[in-house]
Amino acid sequence: MSCYIRSPTLALYMGLTILGIILAFGLYATNLRCSISNIQPTSHGKTWWTQREDLSRKRSWNVESPERLLYKQPSATRGGSDVMAVTPWLAPIIWEETFNPELVDAIYKPMNLTIATTVFAVGKYIRFLGEFLETAEKHFMVDFKVHYHIFTDQPQEVPAVNLAAGRKIFVHQVPKLDRWQDISASRMQMIQTIIEEQVHREADYIYCQDVDAKFHFRWGAETLDRLVGQIHPWYYDLSRDQFTYERRPESTAYIPSGVGDFYYIGAMFGGTVEDVYRLVKKCHENIEADKAKGIEAAWQEESHLNWYLLHNKPSKVLSPEYMWDDQRGKTEVMRVIRLSQILKNYGEVRENV
Repeated sequence: MSCYIRSPTLALYMGLTILGIILAFGLYATNLRCSISNIQPTSHGKTWWTQREDLSRKRSWNVESPERLLYKQPSATRGGSDVMAVTPWLAPIIWEETFNPELVDAIYKPMNLTIATTVFAVGKYIRFLGEFLETAEKHFMVDFKVHYHIFTDQPQEVPAVNLAAGRKIFVHQVPKLDRWQDISASRMQMIQTIIEEQVHREADYIYCQDVDAKFHFRWGAETLDRLVGQIHPWYYDLSRDQFTYERRPESTAYIPSGVGDFYYIGAMFGGTVEDVYRLVKKCHENIEADKAKGIEAAWQEESHLNWYLLHNKPSKVLSPEYMWDDQRGKTEVMRVIRLSQILKNYGEVRENV
């Protein structure tokens, strides 16, 4: 009988003890969470960067297709054989007819994404901004929230453009530099700064483009991915030894002969905010390291971009459709031209040429 009485008592005692431990741990954990949330950043950007890293880890990369959506059946045996549609590291290369636009939009539009895009309209390049924005409103990320970040030394000259719902223009005044090479090289630093100060709070993706261009055709959610580079329209059909990489070993952008995947154009790169931040931060650091040694890479930030994407493979590659050069004309492999750099006299519009 005494054993019968002691067993429940012991069980009750143990249960209360365990409950007390759980409550104490919960109180400790609550206090710990509060103390962490109140920690102030020890250096500029540390707290926001930690939050973006957490967002990146939690981001769902599942491709959820809406029910009862009808679209053309894909084929594993038919398709364009005139172009390569996947890289050796299994990243897709986006060409016309390699994706279904209706299906892509049905997947991405419900995600309520915001896409930031940057353009630099400095000096005489301000003349191209109006057509860039007007054509972007017709073809660039249509029905998505878009934030245009315009860097210019002439904010009063930014044209008024009718924007669709959810799309905004932010103007950032920057100094006019004496050399076009300096303007080009400073882009990485300015994009890094605007991500730290604003974009990390407002956008999911960011795409960095040239202002002296106009859109002609859909430029949409098929381009979204973690880290995105674009094949240069003048080099997509050349061998790697013909690429204009930086070939001097003393430069941080150095790529030796016999090495390289594609030659990426500096006029278009993008991806998630956190991945583009890594890219521009590293390229800016390398540009500054070269400057300290009195070196300027062959093609400024484009040379550093190519070095970065060689060592940090893009998760998606855009074909030359997404930034063509009108000087080249349309080749057989180009079924559509989505965005193109317009014809112009570089000697007239560039500084110090």
